[in-house]
Amino acid sequence: MRRLFLGCAIAVVGMSGLLYAQNTNLGTAGAQFLKIPVGARAAALGGAFTSYGDDASAVFWNPAGIVGVQGGALTVSHAEWWAGSRLSHAAYVQSFGGVGSFGVSFTMMSMDKTEVTTEEQPEGTGQYFDAQDLMLGICYARKLTDDFSVGITAKYVSQRIWNETANGLAVDIGTQYHIGFRDLRLGMSVTNFGGNLTFDGRDLGVNYDANSTNATERLLPAQLNPEEYPLPLHFQVGLSMSPYLSDDLSVLLATDVIHPNDNDELVCAGVEVAILQSLFLRGGYRFGDDTARWSAGVGVVAPAGALHVSFDYAFVNYTLLPSVHRFSVGVAF
Repeated sequence: MRRLFLGCAIAVVGMSGLLYAQNTNLGTAGAQFLKIPVGARAAALGGAFTSYGDDASAVFWNPAGIVGVQGGALTVSHAEWWAGSRLSHAAYVQSFGGVGSFGVSFTMMSMDKTEVTTEEQPEGTGQYFDAQDLMLGICYARKLTDDFSVGITAKYVSQRIWNETANGLAVDIGTQYHIGFRDLRLGMSVTNFGGNLTFDGRDLGVNYDANSTNATERLLPAQLNPEEYPLPLHFQVGLSMSPYLSDDLSVLLATDVIHPNDNDELVCAGVEVAILQSLFLRGGYRFGDDTARWSAGVGVVAPAGALHVSFDYAFVNYTLLPSVHRFSVGVAF
């Protein structure tokens, strides 16, 4: 384990040095909804969640983290995105002791219907189109030792624009290592590893004029051939620790280094202050992100009989785009 920790620490330092290196694959990946952070707690911390995520939302960040769920847990989150779109996410995790923990997750991004316009009918054709992205995941994680856990998620990914669809499969793999000193933790995850996607549908059918100089020649039926595009593969390494920890007050510091396949590397940092383990104040910053900057949020955990209910809110500031509000509700039982 010490060798593993040393190797991962070197990887973190090395990736930090590449933060501003130019990525030649900028903007080449599709299914961008898979990159949008879910969960108000993680969003408030700038996305630095790989090493210590231990609730149902860890399915998105690092599947190994769901071993932290004792019994069962459910989380639901929502965010109004840009241009009339919205992102909703839900995850349920159930622990089965030594067998491990199982989870299922669901993410959907949708938009309002928009009227179709053409050059001949700029005011609208009377038809309406919309778009929708969907992810369904099944997760399994277990502890290999008391301090080391591993998890894997199999995901079905679907995108639709009007009558055209693209479908594929992807895998997330993650690990978490509890080092112990001041709750020091190391986490790693590889997300959205899978094959390329391509759109197909009835609107890609066209009539092709093989010889435009012959006015009497019949048009031939043909099919447009869209290019394939890769999924947004992410490699993320994180460290977290609690420099101060007590029953009344605790402080958590976390940082993640993210290496995507379609953008430059970036670093996320976050801090969480817990008061009586009931009220949580959070803040974060994303270094090297081309749009997102600082974030802040608050969370409340309240017992309700045998249940523990959590309410979380996050505000994320963007430089060129409107700020985003996120809301999450969680239940542990």
